[in-house]
Amino acid sequence: MTAVPHPRSEAPGSARAGRLSLAVALLSGALGAAVALLATRQQWSQGTATVAGGAFPLTAKGSDVTGVPAALAIVGLAALVAVFAVRRAGRFVVAALLALSGAGIVAAALLGASDSSALDEQAAQASGDTSASVDALSHTAWPYVAVVGGVLILVAGLLALRYGRLWPAMSGRYERGATPQPRRKTPAVDPDRPEDLWKALDRGEDPTGA
Repeated sequence: MTAVPHPRSEAPGSARAGRLSLAVALLSGALGAAVALLATRQQWSQGTATVAGGAFPLTAKGSDVTGVPAALAIVGLAALVAVFAVRRAGRFVVAALLALSGAGIVAAALLGASDSSALDEQAAQASGDTSASVDALSHTAWPYVAVVGGVLILVAGLLALRYGRLWPAMSGRYERGATPQPRRKTPAVDPDRPEDLWKALDRGEDPTGA
């Protein structure tokens, strides 16, 4: 006869999956945010503008091309922390926000990888001609590094959506409406016992009761 597994046998596996997914999500989310922020501070594109003296070199950082990846990296990092402050439906919403932040970084970085508007604006300023555009346009690999950061944040969000219910939450003592701990009753002071008077003074109390 085939043995039927006991329902409790799945609990250790779920606990291990929860711990593993938590570790991977934390590492992936934090690393992804750091990578995305770093990438936006690097040079994404370069080119030249034609001016009276010849070709004028132009460069654009990721933050010049688009501010979306850096902003979403900060949002994703905040959502990664907030996952542990909420439960149930709130955790699902925050996890979805984390995943969407990663997806948004990927989309914005891919669009920025071929964007020339930042350098076109610089070319117009350098030449004094509002219709001028950048020449000899080329792009670096940094937009794709930002894509990698976005993918890591997206992975963290998907893990939170799948396994977030198994992750620990913030301690109940920090939650609003938590049951207050009872105050310890101050021992009575016997005025005829000098040691009680000294102990009361040490606690900052008035042993005379005045």
